[in-house]
Amino acid sequence: MTSLYDEFRVALHSVWTRRWLVLAVAWGICILGWLAIASIPNRYDSRARLLVDVNEILPDDPQGGGYGGRQQIDQIRETLTSARNLEKVAATTGLLPAGSGERDKAGAVAMLQKSIKVIPQQDNIFEITSSVGVGSLSDADNAKLASGVLDSLITVFRDDQLRGGRINAREGLKFLDAQIADREKALREVEARRAAFEAQNIGLIPGGAGSPAQRVEAARAELGQIDSQLVAAQAQLAAANGQLASTPATINIPGMGSVGGGVARQQLAGAQNELSSMRSRGLTDAHPDVIALKSQISSLKAMADREGAGGGGGNSQNPAYASLAAMRAERQATVSALNSRKAQLSGDIARITSQQIQNPGIAAEYDRINGEYTAFKAQYDKLLGQREQVRMRGDVQTETDAIKIELLDPPTKPTSPAAPNRPLFLTLVLLVGIGGGVGAAFGLGQVRASYATAAKLERASGLPVIGSITEVVTPERHVERRKKLVWLASGGGALVGLYALLLVAEFIQRGMVA
Repeated sequence: MTSLYDEFRVALHSVWTRRWLVLAVAWGICILGWLAIASIPNRYDSRARLLVDVNEILPDDPQGGGYGGRQQIDQIRETLTSARNLEKVAATTGLLPAGSGERDKAGAVAMLQKSIKVIPQQDNIFEITSSVGVGSLSDADNAKLASGVLDSLITVFRDDQLRGGRINAREGLKFLDAQIADREKALREVEARRAAFEAQNIGLIPGGAGSPAQRVEAARAELGQIDSQLVAAQAQLAAANGQLASTPATINIPGMGSVGGGVARQQLAGAQNELSSMRSRGLTDAHPDVIALKSQISSLKAMADREGAGGGGGNSQNPAYASLAAMRAERQATVSALNSRKAQLSGDIARITSQQIQNPGIAAEYDRINGEYTAFKAQYDKLLGQREQVRMRGDVQTETDAIKIELLDPPTKPTSPAAPNRPLFLTLVLLVGIGGGVGAAFGLGQVRASYATAAKLERASGLPVIGSITEVVTPERHVERRKKLVWLASGGGALVGLYALLLVAEFIQRGMVA
């Protein structure tokens, strides 16, 4: 413990003998540090809170581009500090003088983008902060500019929102109209090419909507349906034939004479009259209804021949047989019509397939033209739908208060700088200066070895020290030392006084801002 105390005394003595070095280093560090702090401009912060409420009248359209409330609020937050808005703010606050070039505009916008921050507090509440510290301006001007930037930004934002809905809708409609006109022109060109191609290759391209491949697929799909219907119809016809074969054509009723003319003959006469009516309407023998009716007439003729000319004693036409015969004729007509349609579809498929095989280039080109037409038509219809949506939303934003902007907290007027903390920095520089002077003196004492005590000399040399001579100070020397101590105290006091003067100047400057 005694050794440690001795070392402390030795170190203190080493520093004290170089006290003028301590004072000089402290003054140098403090002057340089305080000058560096003085060159840092004060930064003043201003804050405001903004409420953005979207009056969503029309529902969100997930396929229409995302015009819903949440998307609108996100878009507002992103465009609040857009380059266009910040350029207007720089012009209104004086940061951008009139007639400035593009380089000056870009610099002012970049400075504002760094100094303005938008922090979302809730879904539709934002805190806007502006930090301004322009070195060429005074503290009062920087504080005024910090709140002025927010005032100007909010004013510009409100003005844009008031007229932005109508302008955006008009610009959107103009863009969509141009796109629709382009698609309509392209659609007409494709239609003209397709018509010219069909006229040039008439006979090689079957008529009907769609490409040859599409028509073949449609015909095959219909053919599959007809096959299933035909199987069911044939099964029903077979069942009717079986029932008709097991049912007698006449029944014997005691005490009743035979009926002349028979039911079959009456049905035959009706069918022949109906056939004449069909032919008078212009139906040919190839028509499915005519074919079915002819088949029914043939069946009725055979039944009428079996009935004879009438006159059988006691026999009468069986009503069940007549009903089954009519049912069978109807089912025969259905089967005949389905067979006729099946034959027609098979012929169409064969003809189209043959044309594709014989002229593969024509079919491929026609498919390509039809595909191009389909794509343009889909784009055209989609653009028409989007145009109607944009028009409706533009009307809503124009005729109603679609977006409501409310200033919850106006921009604050800063009275003290947010940064730097100049009093703290001045104090730290003073402490660093004093510590640097002491450290420099102690380090120099370690480089230039001296022995303040006999024990230290004895340990360093390894030789016994016989004795030591105490310094004798004469009155003249004592007066000189006292004068130097006064000078030293004056130098240290001047350093502390300068520090206090800087603190007072800082607080006076802050008071002038307030």
